[in-house]
Amino acid sequence: MRVAFVGKGGSGKTTLSALFSRRLARSGAPVVAIDGDINQHLAFALGLGEGAPFGAPPLSARTGEIKDYLRGTNPRIPSRDAMVKTTPPGRGSRLLRLLGDDEIHAHHVQEVHGVPLMVTGTFGESDLGVACYHSKLGAVELYLNHLVDGPGEYVVVDMTAGADAFASGLFTRFDMTFLVVEPTRKSVSVYRQYRDHAAEFGIPIAVVGNKIIGEDDLLFLKEHVGDDLLAHCEQSSFVRAQEQGHVHGELEPHNAHTLDRLREAVDARPKDWDAFQKHAVEFHLRNATAWANEATARDLATQVDPDFQHGPASLAACT
Repeated sequence: MRVAFVGKGGSGKTTLSALFSRRLARSGAPVVAIDGDINQHLAFALGLGEGAPFGAPPLSARTGEIKDYLRGTNPRIPSRDAMVKTTPPGRGSRLLRLLGDDEIHAHHVQEVHGVPLMVTGTFGESDLGVACYHSKLGAVELYLNHLVDGPGEYVVVDMTAGADAFASGLFTRFDMTFLVVEPTRKSVSVYRQYRDHAAEFGIPIAVVGNKIIGEDDLLFLKEHVGDDLLAHCEQSSFVRAQEQGHVHGELEPHNAHTLDRLREAVDARPKDWDAFQKHAVEFHLRNATAWANEATARDLATQVDPDFQHGPASLAACT
């Protein structure tokens, strides 16, 4: 199951992404965490030491090689230059299993305190003033487009802050999106933007209240979020100690229970491969018309394989 954490900057989505990923990993579940935020802090939230380098190369540094690997022998994609971030898989494409024996996981995954992590990468000097951050997320979108994840397997993505998460079709790649909301008017405003965009495409969201100090905070969220409020985290001395570099103790019982409720919500979601493929094709055709046909000098609508059905049944034939 693919899980995204989104929300206003500073809401705590990176912290919750890390806590959720760590709890999944400690339970023995197969999990990959992905840092898809412009501020690459997930490794540190997972416990990477101050100033310690992340050893695996970022996904955005090898987008060309990733394209070459994923396109496989798909005759509709003759070269990496013909492949864009939204190009869906078809017959001949290479599909991925979570933490499978493939060059993407082999090159890009590094364990941080027991959690397998991949990072998107930061802006370089050559990007400043000429590229948007969503160009960096192309490799993540390709990875999710070609992944066949099974029951009890989890991909947890810390998304970029604010409504920017809806600036590409990446937001349709998830089985569940957790919207982290603080008990403030600004955070509730971001929630409303997400709610409306998600509803347009039938994307399931659930709100996780964060930094709740007392009953007034919780009542505020219930008033403005209503039934979308799934669970909440109380202000955490454990998290604060971790942020200060003190790794000791355990997460408070209430907050640990909240993480378990999130997992239960994810596990209760039915996997809908037909909807996944429908969204993939829809957003590919949108991007083809908007910019990709001109950028590649090709009609990228021809990359859609009408006889391809995503999911476990296609895995053996496409790998």
